[in-house]
This record gives sequence, structure tokens and C-alpha cells, in this order.
Amino acid sequence: MEIEVQNLDKYFGRRQVLKQINFSVKKGAFLSIFGPNGAGKTTLVKILSTLERPTDGKVTIAKAVLGQDPTEIRRRIGLISHSPLLYLDLSAYENLEFYGTLYGVAGLRERAEFLLEQVELTHRRHDLVRTFSKGMLQRLAIARALMHQPSILFLDEPYSGLDPHAVDILDGLIDSIRGDHTFVMVSHNLEKGLSLCSAAMIIEAGRIIFHEDKKDIDVDEFQQVYRRSVKGEL
Repeated sequence: MEIEVQNLDKYFGRRQVLKQINFSVKKGAFLSIFGPNGAGKTTLVKILSTLERPTDGKVTIAKAVLGQDPTEIRRRIGLISHSPLLYLDLSAYENLEFYGTLYGVAGLRERAEFLLEQVELTHRRHDLVRTFSKGMLQRLAIARALMHQPSILFLDEPYSGLDPHAVDILDGLIDSIRGDHTFVMVSHNLEKGLSLCSAAMIIEAGRIIFHEDKKDIDVDEFQQVYRRSVKGEL
């Protein structure tokens, strides 16, 4: 398994936001996670990507245990989130160069130029990132996440703020690397999440209430469970 989560709990003060989370993701799989606002989805992705520590439980990523070998885990993972995690006073190329240097990327210049071309930002490579639109920031964030060629990608609402053309770019990138990567994506877009996934999960109030392989999913049943979970937040 590429990802194994066992008995995961997370508290912020006295508030428990994740409750006995258990699941695994096979190498090459694509897990889509759905649920209402405040369900704990983003907190889960932050824990998996080493940005938050679990209160209890065990997380293993690419055979490395979270909390014991975070550096090795970070070499294996990439994160695309609500925040682009970019330096606004650096150019697009300088951002990729910085992240590439952190990870010791070989052929750094060629890798950065290749990714800028893939996200169609070559013509803006020397412009300061603070001058970019939200869609352009997200496209550069995609390139940043792929810079060190991670084997596992965590996507937290990656399509948020993207214009239709940028959506096509992200779809194309996912399709081109899918065979060599494992994905975990948080999404509110049922159609997009279900079309991409090999397994789907719904989290409500910090608990997993649905988790099935795509081949076993009854779409009507899934939508009913999802609607009930979202209705509960209203």
C-alpha cells in the first residue's frame, strides 16, 4: 500500500475534527474524498502531507511512518491546495528554481522550463508571481507540486478558481502522469471527483461514512449519502 491510515484522531484544543479514520490507498490508485464544509477533509490532507500532526493513530506513506521520517515522506509527495504556496516577490521561474533546489532536483533548469511549458506559463516565466491572476497562480502551483517528480499527489480542491482552459490543462497533466502516480483528491465536485477516481470516500463530522471502490459504487446510493451529509451542515 502507498498510504495506510490507522485509528487516526485529530483534536484542535477540545474539539475533535477527525475520529478513528482508517483507510488505505494502493499504489497507482485515485481516491476522491467528498463531504460537507467542516467535515475534516482538509485537515486529513494536511496530516497526510506533513503540514499537521495527528493527535493519535498511525500514518504510513510509501513505507515511511509519519512523525519518524518526514523528510523522506516530503520527497515522495506533492501538494496542490487552496493556497498556492508560492513566493509572490519571485518570478515564476524563480519559484520553481527555489523548490527544485530544496529537493535537489537534477537538471533543475530543464525541469522548470518543461513544467512552465506544460502549464502554459513560459511567456510569463520572468514575471513576478504577484502580477498573476488566480488561475495562473493555480497553474504555477501545479508545476511547483510536480517539480521534484513526487510519486504521490494530494489535491485539495485543485479545480477551485481555475478557468475552463486551466481546467483542461490540469486534466491533461493528471491524465499524462496518472499511470505513475497515486492521488488523493478532496473535492465538492461530484461529477469531476467520480470521473477521476478509482475509489470514493465521504467524510462527515470527522468520520468516514462511505468508502467504496468505484466499480462497486451505486451512483444513486452514493449521491443520497452525499446529499444527506451536506444537508446536515445547513
